[in-house]
Amino acid sequence: MCGICGLWGRTEPEPVRRMMGRMTHRGPDADGLYEGDGGVLGHCRLSIMDPAGGNQPIFSSDGRRVIVANGEIYNFPSLRAHLAGTHRFRTRSDTESALHLYEDLAGEAAGRLDGMYAFAIADGRDLFVARDPVGIKPLYVGRRDDALTFASELKALAGVAEEVEEFPPGTYYHTRLGRRRFGALARCEPEARTVDDHAARLRAGLERAVVKRLMSDVPVGAFLSGGLDSSIITALARRHVAHLRTFSVGIEGSRDLLAARRVARYLDTEHHEYVFTASEMLSHLPEILFYLESFDQNLVRSAIPCYFTSRLAAEHVKVILTSEGADELFAGYRYYTGMVEPGDLQEELQRSVASLHNVNLQRVDRLTMAHSIEGRVPFLDVDVIDLAQRIPAEMKLRRDGGRTVEKWILRKAFEDLLPRDILWRRKEQFDEGSGTVDVLSAGLDRFMRREDARDYVSAHPDADLRSPEEAVFHRLLTKAYEDPRPVLQNVARWADRPDADRRG
Repeated sequence: MCGICGLWGRTEPEPVRRMMGRMTHRGPDADGLYEGDGGVLGHCRLSIMDPAGGNQPIFSSDGRRVIVANGEIYNFPSLRAHLAGTHRFRTRSDTESALHLYEDLAGEAAGRLDGMYAFAIADGRDLFVARDPVGIKPLYVGRRDDALTFASELKALAGVAEEVEEFPPGTYYHTRLGRRRFGALARCEPEARTVDDHAARLRAGLERAVVKRLMSDVPVGAFLSGGLDSSIITALARRHVAHLRTFSVGIEGSRDLLAARRVARYLDTEHHEYVFTASEMLSHLPEILFYLESFDQNLVRSAIPCYFTSRLAAEHVKVILTSEGADELFAGYRYYTGMVEPGDLQEELQRSVASLHNVNLQRVDRLTMAHSIEGRVPFLDVDVIDLAQRIPAEMKLRRDGGRTVEKWILRKAFEDLLPRDILWRRKEQFDEGSGTVDVLSAGLDRFMRREDARDYVSAHPDADLRSPEEAVFHRLLTKAYEDPRPVLQNVARWADRPDADRRG
């Protein structure tokens, strides 16, 4: 995982160097700059695959094309085997396979990649840019007079570009062809299979997704909150990693810390934990907001434990498995329980997954990269998404008399792999289980008195601030950058609904 940026339509390296300088946390291991006839590309590298030989930009064999990329291509071994007959590989990096595939297939290449990615290829005076269908890896674009600019983070574009916007997932751009969709998330109808059949297919598919994401030339670990989702990912990874490192954080005595210890002992992982204090959490809040690039209340709350877990993990590994996507695929949030009709729930789950790219996935990307580690999300493997959508909504949200069990089919699929008390543990948000919410609510007066925060909400109607808490986050975020406009103009929000503050 890395940071990419560029300016196309002008050969002007200084703005690209400026963008690279604002993203060194994304790639502290190496950097590279390409100046061509059409423009300039920049890259900050976090070395995961081929650490010694995979520095970017990477050039084609004839030197006519060059690529900078952020992310991982999980099917690169099979791509490389296919391409090796007609292309000479200079590195063992997965990125080089994407370059050679583009040489053969042009715009169709993006649709043949299995992974999380955002990349740009200079092809003479033409530029080709693509982003993965889920939107796991970030990309933003803007204009600099008559030139196109792009970068992995919004803050990199501040003062460099105007009209900044998110580059859509599953889309490619070519200077002569414009934007084209190449991959949309599956919208499948539920299939009439038995519970055991759905559970077996889900289990096998998720294990394949985890194994795929163990691909690395550097150590891999797992976030472990002790909740259902992270415990499943850890259990599956542990079957294939002899000495798996796991990481958990929370306030002293928090439920997550206790549950994570139980799972780590059960699975025999090399477990690490960090207990943060209220004072420490509040002192780091401005920094967390700076990296997060959002003032959304739900996102900020969950970003706080993610920040500390990422910091802890970075002391031991460079790659981390996370469990994002499970709640959206299997109806884990409390507001889903209000949807009585299976068709309505199915539709909302599909919408939720399609919205992840600029909410929870943004949090995972920014807070892991703030500490120069790569987050991988097995639940959001495109095949797992497809499998999940084929499971009837009634098997995800199980209603039995007056009791409702969220993610029921996920629990059934792994009921022999985890302790029963963990498997059937009630869903808690990351910020709840870690103890963040109560401490945060009590400590925000350090930044703004509650009555002043209410006035701030009234004074900023365009920001659509939903609470005094968001007023504090908005003010701190605005002060975090010399030019906050690209960030503030692209803050994504959860869907407007009365109970939106219960999501995250």
